[in-house]
Amino acid sequence: MSGSVKSEQLRLGFLETLEIEGRGYVGGLLITNNFGRPLEFQCTTPVKPNRPQEILYGGSLLPWLLGELIGGTLLERVSIKPDLVVTSDPDILELRNHTQIPVVCALAEQEPDGIPVTPGSTMRFGGQRLRFHDAHPVDADRLAGQRHLIPDQADLTEPLERVREALAETVRTVFAR
Repeated sequence: MSGSVKSEQLRLGFLETLEIEGRGYVGGLLITNNFGRPLEFQCTTPVKPNRPQEILYGGSLLPWLLGELIGGTLLERVSIKPDLVVTSDPDILELRNHTQIPVVCALAEQEPDGIPVTPGSTMRFGGQRLRFHDAHPVDADRLAGQRHLIPDQADLTEPLERVREALAETVRTVFAR
């Protein structure tokens, strides 16, 4: 056995989407180490649902578009797979139904009206409360074993802001031509 010990690492994915007026939605996925340092970033081109999709999907349009389609594409595209995906959009939680990777929504300290939080579906991780997908309650247990890898004061919303800013900058650059 060698004398070196490999330290535990946690790769975090931060997934956000941005609506571009008249063009649809773009998504970005930032993979970081447990200290928030970037390891990889991917983004999509705009995806706009057509009118028949809007009609047929109804209320499930955004979870399908943002979570399954955009989120799924980004997860497939990254070469460094995250151990956890964090988002600020509850619609992106749908991604969890299409991957083995836990997907969580970072909650504000006081949730806005309209976001139901059921008992047992949230936990504190770093400096945030995270909401888990209701159909995957074992994700909280899985994540609890890695809680020690993130400092208690870590702000898991700050990397989400970096993703939003990178997407906005990309959109400005691409569509300014």
